Amino acid sequence: MRETFAIIIVAALIGLFLLLLVGAFIRSRQAAAVFREAAAGKVPRPEPEPPREAKRPTPISRRDFFRRSLLASVGLFTAEFGAASIAFVWPNLRGGFGAVIDLNLPPDAIKQQIDSDNQPFYFGAGRFYLVPYEGEQASTIYEGLVGDGLMALYQKCVHLGCRVPFCVQSQWFECPCHGSKYNRAGEYRDGPAPRGMDRFRVVVENGLVSVDTGTRIDGPPRGTDTIQQQPEGPFCVTIGGE
Repeated sequence: MRETFAIIIVAALIGLFLLLLVGAFIRSRQAAAVFREAAAGKVPRPEPEPPREAKRPTPISRRDFFRRSLLASVGLFTAEFGAASIAFVWPNLRGGFGAVIDLNLPPDAIKQQIDSDNQPFYFGAGRFYLVPYEGEQASTIYEGLVGDGLMALYQKCVHLGCRVPFCVQSQWFECPCHGSKYNRAGEYRDGPAPRGMDRFRVVVENGLVSVDTGTRIDGPPRGTDTIQQQPEGPFCVTIGGE
C-alpha cells in the first residue's frame, strides 16, 4: 500500500514536470512561427510604443500582506508534508526496511557464521535476526516462514518494543527493559511479553537468501516450545516483571 502511494506521488510529480515542459516547448514554437511570419511580411509588425514613464510601486495594504503571508505558509506546509510523506514511504522503493531485503548470501554461508559466532546472524538494516530452524513445525505453525532451515525474527520485543539482544551465555533472547525472555527460536519463555517474537518470511531464490520485512507475522502464543531449549548458562538480564 505504501509503495503504491509513493509510486503515485512520484508519477504525479514527473507528469506535472513533463506537462510544464511540453507547454513551454509549444509556446516557444508558436512564438518562433509568429516571428518568421512577421519577417516574411505576412504579419504586420506593430508600431513601437512611445516610452512610458516609470510607475511608482504601489504600497501593499495590510490585508494583502497577511493574505500573501498565509498563502506562503500554506504552500510551505504543503511542500514539507509532501516531502515527509515521500520520505516515509521511500524505504520501500530503495529496498530498505519495509521491503524485501536481499542479503546476497547463500544459506550455508549464514549457517556457518551462526555456528562460528555461536549466536544468530544479525542484519541491522533489516532489523531482524536469522536463526537456524529445523523440524516438523517448519511445515505447521511456521509454515511459509522458514527458508532452507533459516527463520527471521523481528528485533523488537512484543511487550513494549525494546530491541532484544541475544545473550551468548544463556543462548536466549533477553529484553533488557522488562526482562522478557525468548528461546533461540524466539518463542516466549519468561517475563511480561504476551507472545513470542514476531517473524518475517525467509525466501531462498537462485541460491541466495532474502527476507520480506514488508509483512510482519505475529509470534507464536505463550506455551509454544517447539525446540525444548533450556538456558545454557547464566542470564544476561536478571530483572523480571513489569
